[in-house]
Amino acid sequence: MTGAASAEASLERVERVAAELRERELDVLLVATVVNLRYLTGFTGSSGLALIAAEGAESARTVRHRFLTDFRYETQSAEQVPASFEREIVAGNLLEAAVASLGAASGRLGFDETSVTVSEHARLRELLSARWELVPCGGIVERLRAVKDAGEIARIRAATELSEQALTSVLEAGIVDRTERDVAIELELGMRRLGAMAPSFPSIVAAGAHGALPHAEPREQEIPPDVLVTIDWGALHEGYCSDCTRTYATGAGISTQAREVYELVRSAQEQGLAAVKSGPTGRELDAVARAVIEGAGHGEHFGHGLGHGVGMEIHEGPRLSRTAGEEPLRAGNVVTIEPGAYLPGRLGVRIEDLVVVTNDGCEVLTNLSKALTVVS
Repeated sequence: MTGAASAEASLERVERVAAELRERELDVLLVATVVNLRYLTGFTGSSGLALIAAEGAESARTVRHRFLTDFRYETQSAEQVPASFEREIVAGNLLEAAVASLGAASGRLGFDETSVTVSEHARLRELLSARWELVPCGGIVERLRAVKDAGEIARIRAATELSEQALTSVLEAGIVDRTERDVAIELELGMRRLGAMAPSFPSIVAAGAHGALPHAEPREQEIPPDVLVTIDWGALHEGYCSDCTRTYATGAGISTQAREVYELVRSAQEQGLAAVKSGPTGRELDAVARAVIEGAGHGEHFGHGLGHGVGMEIHEGPRLSRTAGEEPLRAGNVVTIEPGAYLPGRLGVRIEDLVVVTNDGCEVLTNLSKALTVVS
């Protein structure tokens, strides 16, 4: 598998985690999720744990950064995990081995309460000596991941270009009278043929009234002429995701209402894009696009948020929605801007771009036109 972090990137990320641990008066962080392991160590396997020692912590004299995996990944981990980690190949349970590696040290052990199960927490408490305090501290790594470096942005851009190339080929071959499912399969095969590891999520192809379902599943039903069809797709390439949505017309005979709703969503999307920069919160950006749709009397037809972060996972921080927190967007965030309008039993429209937040605006990674385009 490709997309592992370089040794330099791994070292810089681990140092940032270690510094934050020290600020929180934590001594060690247990990292258990596959995606966070990959981000911090470059390891692309499916089984592993890491212990990150706090910068300057007393326990760091006896607890160093440590990576644990099993026999299946002995060679792979030797190639991918940098020398800043002590590496251990474990024959038994990884969690038990991680606790044993703490030895006679003492301190405060942080863990992500959103990924450690109740049974794992109980086992940790059972195995740890009374000298260790277990401290929930979920989100430390995820907050670092939310701001992408140049290498990460390059990979997301490459995934975007690949996915757009695949869709262009599918559209050129024609989609009318093909089933939604057939188009989705061909699109995903096209991305794989171009080098994608996988689609970054199950592709959505939804025509006519089916487009009123924001997360519609492609059906064994042919796409008719003279309707709107929404296609939401993305590629997982070198460990990073892309995400884009376009809504097309399958003929010039679409209804006047369909044209009006399309232009309304396009206006909301473009105004949302124009508001993107570091500083505003996700709630404030959502309000910009939402005001356009509400002003046209379609507020009840836009029920989801304006967007979300994209990176190693298709949905990550930050969130852009009515319920988003008060944390401002930062330069280096990669987010979607994807308002929609969904009229049950009639039609749906969603237009989505993937953008990099900058200090004074954004860089749009998506290249496909947003003018209402007729496809055959």
